[in-house]
Amino acid sequence: MAQRSSGVKNRRMHEVELSDGIITLSPLCLDDAEAHLAGEDESLVRWLSGGPGTREGVETYIRHCREQWDTAGPLRAFGIRAGTDEVLTGTIDLRFVAEGLSPGQVNVAYGLYPSWRGLGLATRAVHLASRYAASEGGKEAVIRVEPENAASAAVAHRAGFTPGKHTHSEDGTRLDWYIRDLRIHTPTLAPSQHECV
Repeated sequence: MAQRSSGVKNRRMHEVELSDGIITLSPLCLDDAEAHLAGEDESLVRWLSGGPGTREGVETYIRHCREQWDTAGPLRAFGIRAGTDEVLTGTIDLRFVAEGLSPGQVNVAYGLYPSWRGLGLATRAVHLASRYAASEGGKEAVIRVEPENAASAAVAHRAGFTPGKHTHSEDGTRLDWYIRDLRIHTPTLAPSQHECV
């Protein structure tokens, strides 16, 4: 397959792979359900999913994600994979349409499993996903974070996002927005670069 400069292989949409030489992003598949459930912890439940996962619930979500890929829907959910075995280390998703977003804005949400935190993988995943979002017509990436979620805010800063406005979710939770113009080149991290997340 031909490789674009953004690291996106030319394939059918549900077969997209993005890599920087350290991590690979690829669409979630049903085989990921068990690893996801094993990696889920209190932090992922609190900041990302909103409740503990069940096998049935995770499989239903993954089927929905696959359908979104197959139909070019507004959701692009990736597994974050590391190593030669491409072990599932977490997830990152892009939403090209979501409540509160303006046309051209893309919501970015991510989470890593506990044993993979602190290795710079989330920042790498945000860089790769941002490049993909730009290649799909996104103009601005948005990361919405609760103020208490310092780790996710730190990833946003390291990935070149700047603080934006503050909004409240339907349940009244404050969300701090971090914004990145996708028309500005996203730096590529060399495989030998290491940064802590």
